[in-house]
Amino acid sequence: MNLCNRSLHRLDQDEELAELPEHVENEQDNQRLVINVSGLRFETQAKTVNQFPNTLLGNAQRRNQYYDPLRDEYFFDRNRPSFDGILYFYQSGGRLRRPVNVPIDIFTEEIKFYELGEEVLEKYREEEGFIKEELKILPKNEFQRKTWLLFEYPESSTAARCVAITSVSVILISIIIFCIETLPIFKHYKVVTTVNIANNSTEFRIEENDVPAFDEPFFIIETICIVWFTFELLVRFASAPGKLEFFKEIMNVIDIVSIIPYFITLGTVLVNDQSSKQQNQTTSLAILRVIRLVRVFRIFKLSRHSKGLQILGQTLRASIRELGLLVFFLLISVILFSSAVYFAEADSDATFFRSIPDGFWWAVVTMTTVGYGDMRPVTVWGKLVGSLCAIAGVLTIALPVPVIVSNFNYFYHRETETDDKQALSCPDAGSLDEDEEQSIRSSFSSDSYYRKKSNGTYSNNTRSATVCTYNKR
Repeated sequence: MNLCNRSLHRLDQDEELAELPEHVENEQDNQRLVINVSGLRFETQAKTVNQFPNTLLGNAQRRNQYYDPLRDEYFFDRNRPSFDGILYFYQSGGRLRRPVNVPIDIFTEEIKFYELGEEVLEKYREEEGFIKEELKILPKNEFQRKTWLLFEYPESSTAARCVAITSVSVILISIIIFCIETLPIFKHYKVVTTVNIANNSTEFRIEENDVPAFDEPFFIIETICIVWFTFELLVRFASAPGKLEFFKEIMNVIDIVSIIPYFITLGTVLVNDQSSKQQNQTTSLAILRVIRLVRVFRIFKLSRHSKGLQILGQTLRASIRELGLLVFFLLISVILFSSAVYFAEADSDATFFRSIPDGFWWAVVTMTTVGYGDMRPVTVWGKLVGSLCAIAGVLTIALPVPVIVSNFNYFYHRETETDDKQALSCPDAGSLDEDEEQSIRSSFSSDSYYRKKSNGTYSNNTRSATVCTYNKR
């Protein structure tokens, strides 16, 4: 059997050689190859390119289509500076280096043209600082996929837009109710009676009643909003392609956190109704005030439906290193200037700085150029320290701004380009089956899922990440 396979393999090789032109058949490993790239001639030995037979130049049949018999050379109408790096790939035995005067996207196209291979291309991207972005995974079940697109991708259909509009409306209503119910006109008060047994007296005081009543309009509206939030969360969880990954998404965590206060509040109210001990009620009310504060996180639910908030979040996440350095520099400066102003004002009786920690607040307010005026230096040396503190604050805050702006521009342009590509190439989600979905994913080149980070900033000269959300036009 092995002899038969070897014979067939040798027969195939003989047939291929029979089809090769005469100049290829007579080509030796030490023979010089002349390669003309848009008028710029390169010379190399055949054995140099033949060591990579799966590439365009390393395969005699593939490069033969570019052979010019009149000039006895191979002609390529391609980018000339890029070929220095391509030829070095063959000469160095597989090390790829991009010429400094060649843009990244142009050199990427040249790598594809000369068919150096996906492995070489991916390694090149990693060396250039590209980060491969994850593809959005859709559920395999048709019903789950349609449900997931309905609640997760507002652009997928008209029904999905209606769901998104409903969700945004409910979020806005919930936030408005959260703010309005704190107005004095809507607050409820109660009379608290305290009996002092020692002197046989009774004290009466009026306190705010934080316990909501079940028949209040605000509580009813809040309940309706929570019903929608809970329904939306459960449906999205049931249709999610990965249950564990579902809880790793920050937006899903925000959704869970936004509805927890309601159920804790409801449980606290029921406990207070059944409890007659004043101490237990006071403790429950203190917990209730803290829990109700968490409701403010519902405003972050809007970022699911707002591209601008998503871009801002991506920018902050990409600039986390620069923001960390900013906080670190501010911390050092706060300690430095609060110590300096304390010793500068030590001999003044009218000083506001009784200790170094007292100067922390003043240093932060001064460095951020807010200047409340509640604390201020009164001596000449103290004012000199204050002036230096203000100047240092301006310089410290201004340093990371260009990096953050560059990241914002990258994500903004990437989102704009992605929307344009989706509008032109994405079909209706309702008409997709698994084969069509797979073909859509494979139709996007691997370039679409890479971004570049260099020196803390994301470059705009790369192809933007493209994840099809199946726009319906």
